[in-house]
Formats: sequence, C-alpha cells, structure tokens
Amino acid sequence: MRRPQRRGAAKQTRLREVDEIRLLNEWIEAGKPPPGTKPPPPSKSSGAAPAPPATGEYTEYGACTRFDELPLSQKTKDALRKSPFKEMSDIQRAALPHALCGRDVLGAAKTGSGKTLAFVIPVIEKLYRERWGPEDGVGCIVLCPTTDLASQIFDVFNLVGKFHNFSAGNIVGKRKGIEQEKEHVNSLNILVCTPGRLVQHFDETVNFDCSQLQMLVLDEADQILDHGFKKQVDAILSQIPKVRQTLLFSATQTKSVKDLARVSLRDPEYISVHEEARTATPDTLEQYAMIVPLEQKVNMLWSFIKRHLNSKTIVFLSSVKQVKFVFEIFKKLRPGIPLKCMHGRMTHVVQQAIVADFNESISVLFSTDLTARGLDIKNVDWVVQVDCPESTDIYIHRVGRTARYNKKGKSLMFLCPEEEAMLEKLKATESKIPIHIRKPKAEQLEQISQNIASVLVKFPNLQQLGKRAFVTYLKSIYLQKDKKVFDLNRFSAEQFAAYAASLGLPVTPTIRFISHNKNVPKKDMDDIDKKQMKSSSKSEVIINSQVNSDLTLDDGDDDILYPKKPRSGANMDDGLDDILRPKETATYTNTKPEEVAELGKPLKKKKLKINVHRPLGTRVKYDDEGNAIPPLASIAEEVASEPVVHMDKISQRYAEMLREMREHDKEDKLEHKKSLREKKLQKKLKLKRKRQETDAGSDEDSGSESDRVRDSANKGKKRYLNSDDEGDNTVKDGDVLAQQEALALKLLSKMHS
Repeated sequence: MRRPQRRGAAKQTRLREVDEIRLLNEWIEAGKPPPGTKPPPPSKSSGAAPAPPATGEYTEYGACTRFDELPLSQKTKDALRKSPFKEMSDIQRAALPHALCGRDVLGAAKTGSGKTLAFVIPVIEKLYRERWGPEDGVGCIVLCPTTDLASQIFDVFNLVGKFHNFSAGNIVGKRKGIEQEKEHVNSLNILVCTPGRLVQHFDETVNFDCSQLQMLVLDEADQILDHGFKKQVDAILSQIPKVRQTLLFSATQTKSVKDLARVSLRDPEYISVHEEARTATPDTLEQYAMIVPLEQKVNMLWSFIKRHLNSKTIVFLSSVKQVKFVFEIFKKLRPGIPLKCMHGRMTHVVQQAIVADFNESISVLFSTDLTARGLDIKNVDWVVQVDCPESTDIYIHRVGRTARYNKKGKSLMFLCPEEEAMLEKLKATESKIPIHIRKPKAEQLEQISQNIASVLVKFPNLQQLGKRAFVTYLKSIYLQKDKKVFDLNRFSAEQFAAYAASLGLPVTPTIRFISHNKNVPKKDMDDIDKKQMKSSSKSEVIINSQVNSDLTLDDGDDDILYPKKPRSGANMDDGLDDILRPKETATYTNTKPEEVAELGKPLKKKKLKINVHRPLGTRVKYDDEGNAIPPLASIAEEVASEPVVHMDKISQRYAEMLREMREHDKEDKLEHKKSLREKKLQKKLKLKRKRQETDAGSDEDSGSESDRVRDSANKGKKRYLNSDDEGDNTVKDGDVLAQQEALALKLLSKMHS
C-alpha cells in the first residue's frame, strides 16, 4: 500500500512543478523589462508577494525590492527566506530581472554589494525551469580566478539551492584530488571552478562533455579575461556551445570589445549601478595615503600595528617572499596581536582554515593580492597597502575587503616619494577615489632595524628569506608596465642599501645593472634596448655605466603576484651574495671611435649558422698538386707541424717505468720474505711452549731434578751422529748408548725396590 502512495505523491509533486514552471515562464515573459532599462529608485514595498499573473495580464517585476516579489520558484524563495538575504541590493535589483528572462548581462558594482547572489539565483532558476537532472550533465559553469573565491561562491549555491535536487561541485586545486573528480564530474549539474582545473578535465577526463551547457558565469571577469588566463579561457570557450546565456560580473568591469567578443555575448545588458555614483569605492570607507621613504616602510608598518592592537587588519604586500619574511620577523618580535599570513603557495585547505580563523578573531593578516578579490571577510577594520598597487583597479579591489555591506572601514596606503604619480591617478575625475594625504609622525615611528638584524643572526635561515624578499620587491617594481609610477631609475643605490639594512640584512643582495647613458634620448634608448634583446651574446653591452640606472633582477623567484613580461633589454640573472655594483664597461677592439660613440649602440656580432646535423668526415680537400687529402689530415697539419707521436720518447718512458717497477718488485719480495720468517719463528716458539708444558706434566713423578734440567736443556737441539766436534753440545753414538743403558738399569732398580 505504501508504494502506490509514494508513487502518487511523486506524481503530484512532478505535476505541481510542471504547473509552477509554466506559470513562471508566463510571468517572466509577460513582465520582463525592456532592454537597456534600469530599475527606478526603490520605493516602500508592501511586503506581500504579487499574485501570479493571469493569462494576458502584464505584471512588471523590474522595480521590485524584495526577493519574494520576483518570479522565482517556491524552493528558492524558501531558501532565501531562511537565509540572511532579505532585501535586494542595487546590483541585484538591476541584474536579476534581465538575467531571469535569459539575457546576457555585463554587471559592474562596488565591492561588497552582493554580486554573487545576482548570478547564483538566475543559474538555479534557469536549470529548474529546464527541469535539469543528473543525467543531463553539466548545465552551468562558474569560472573564478582564485580557489578561495570559488569556495565562497560554492557555499552560496548550497545556501540558495538547498531545497533543489541539483548536484554541484567545487573543482579547484592542482593535481591533488583530480582522479576522484574524474569519476563524478560528468554527473554534476553546476561546476564552480578555476580555469586551469577545468582545462585539466577537458584534457584528461574521458567523455567529459559540456555540449548541453546552458549558462556560463565569469566572476571577477576583468581578471578572468586578462592575459594571465588567456590560454585557459580560450581552451574552455572552444569546448562549450556558443549558444548559451553568459553572465559577467566584477567590481571593475571590462568594456573591451575584443574581450567581449571572445565570450560570444549576445546583445548584453551593461549594468553599472554605481556608474553615476560620486565615488568608485564604498561611501562608508575612509581612505588615506602616506608618503613613506622606502627604507622606513617596515618601521612604519610595525608602528601602525603596535598602535592598532584592537583592530582586524589586512596588510597587502606585492610578493610571496615579502609576506613570508615580514610575517616570520614580526612573529619573532611579538607586536602583541595574533599574526597570520596567506599566499598562493599554500594549499586550498590551509587557505580556507586561515580565512575561517581570521573571520572569527581580531588579528593581522599579511597577504598577497590573493585575498584582494571577491573574498568576503567579516568586520575588517583596516586595509594597509605597504606596496603600491599596480593600478586603480587593484586598489579598488584591495580596499574593498573592508566597508562591506554599508559597514564602516578604513584604508591606508604607503607610497614612496618616487611613486607619488599614483596619487594623481587615484584623485583623477574618472577614478572617483577620494583619498586623503596623511603625514607620518616622526615621534611615533619605532625603529626596529636593529631588532630585525638580531633576529636574523639568531635564525640564519631567515636571512636568505630576507634576501629573496628584497629582490622580489624590486622585481615587482621592475616588471610593471606603468613606468610613470614604477621606475627604478628614480631610486639610487644608497636607497637600496638603506632598504636592505631596514630588513636587517648585513649586505645588500646582488642586483646587476643595465647601465645606460642618461644623456641619450628615451627614443634612442628604446632602440638600444631592442638591439640588446636581439644580441646573441650573453653579456650586456654597457656604455658609460653609472649607478643610477635600470636594474637587472634575480629571476630565481616565480612568485611575483603580477607576472608581466619584462620590457626589452631586461636580462634576468641569478645570484645573491655580492654587493650592488655596476657592470664593467665593455671594451672595443678594431672598431672606429665614431662607431662606438654613436648613441652608445652596441656592436652587432654576426651569428655563424652551423648545421649540427651535418655528417662528419665527408668533406674532401685537395692539396696543391690536386691529390685528395685524407679526412682530418689538414687539421692535423694546422694544429702541429711536428709529429704528434714521438716513438723515442715513448720507449724511453717505458724503460724508465720498467726499471722503477723492478725496483719496487725487489723491495716487495724482501718484505715478503721477512714477513714469512717472522711468521715461521712465531710458529716455532708457539710449538716449543706447547712441548714444554706436556713434558713438565709427564716427568713430574719420574726422574730427578737434574735429569729434568738436562733433558730440558738438550731438548730441541740438533744432534749429529759421527761428529768429532766436542764443543757444540752434541753427543756421539757411544755416549748415547751408554746413557740409554744407565737409564734402563735405573728404572729396573726402582721397580725391584
């Protein structure tokens, strides 16, 4: 009886879903907003959801302010009702009506304005209205630039779609876990992933198919479409259908026609709710900048942390090595507040644990720009940018970690005097970033360079890390494209030495200079740089070298956060143990002076093209008489006029070696004989001792003491018969017989007695 009831209930559920989907489609079609329209200013809502429209009626939902006023499924509304999301934000009010009716959306809004929900709801509703199931495969792909942002989006999908029956997967990481993913990825309906991981599945997973894809979402689209992900994104776009709905969201949205054409957008709705806003950053954010010399940055950061021990702070640095070094040094010095660090070299699990811990505690988080985008961290009080951001977009994303969802927050940026051009960019009218200048207070600045040096002496492994931090910071400046802000020519060698000393380093790490003549115009210098890149020689051609010049930086570190191609003329060399020094001036021989002095141009060396695959020994040469010369004979004649092999010298050498060998042989034989004699003597002495012990035991009860002494004295001596010598302790035959007879008589007498 139970099975028919269950089947009947399932059938009724399916019928209700079919009716609901039909009603939702009619509602969306009847009330969809005209293309290019924006919602009017929010008005007071009655709080009641509008009644489902009847056939033929026109019901608008483009001006609503609550989620339950939208044409959403009941399951989605129930999940939103139990979530903290009640009223829609500006970007949600503007984007959701267009996304729900199937249009492509290009959305831009300030950080912390709720962009994630603006694409999560349309994805779930699209798949629900299409009655998508596990057998249908992948229906939506959401691409994110970082693993942490992907995990955050995946959590929102679980929250909003918990009453639906969709299967979703968070596909991130490197190689670990990909084998387990291959078994289930084909049955997932929603994929939240990073571009590189998805490309791995396209290349390696058997029968991985996205031909039925309904939606493609790019979060932080400006970074996804950047050169760093170009190959991966192009590979993904080639594997998915062009007829689909596409949603692009970011705080700093791209408007490049080339980029938009790559993702095949169809008449997209460009929605920028804050385009007419007074500022490009949240209104509740207080922004400050401070001019700090390069050698005082670490001291200023320490002083700031010591004065804000009760604030949750994120500190941004430009490279992984800097994050590691500053974190380890400050941890040893103990400022009085918990410290954490986060960078791209950590595993995804470790990153998640750090974010969760930082969310729940007041501490300082040292980080690269890994945490600058999309990450929703609660109640951040301060954002400190120790290193200048690459652009205004990066600045906006960094400061967007605080003052989220209309909460208050503050930001502080350290700028070197050589980087003041960034202030002009931030204050420009088109940037819309209100930033205020603060002067550092010298009396509040704590000098900790000596303390850092003491730590490096106690922990030598940190000294090498400090060298790498020094080099990677300069490399991050050198690789930037915007030379109006980032130009190492403005820094002097004394500044670099002082900066190294501020890091506690006893010696300034090696940085090789590409020294240029400053009197040469920039246009001509660019031509020189291009020719230097084309030069086949490994050594740089340098003319009129001076200390203030461009730097050739160590290329042993690949963890710069923004990898850019070095401009022409940049030669990357390794090494960290020498002091800063300019390269030696190149000397020219057999060259006219005017050729050398002309704009300091390096001489060109013509490359010899050699076919390494050419067969050897096949070239035939002829002498003056026309006779063929054997192979390599001409080379032998050029190398040496005398014969290469001298038989008399060889014979003499062999004779000398034979003589030495014979002498050594004689010495070895003598040593061998000597050792044999010693062994024989030792053997005799050992045998003699054994005989003495046995004779002493047998004669204890027989014979007199004199007989034993005589026998022992005569024992072991050689005896010669028929000898006439009386003085050599030998006996004759007669004496022997007499002694034997006397001994026999003596024994007989003892027996009778």
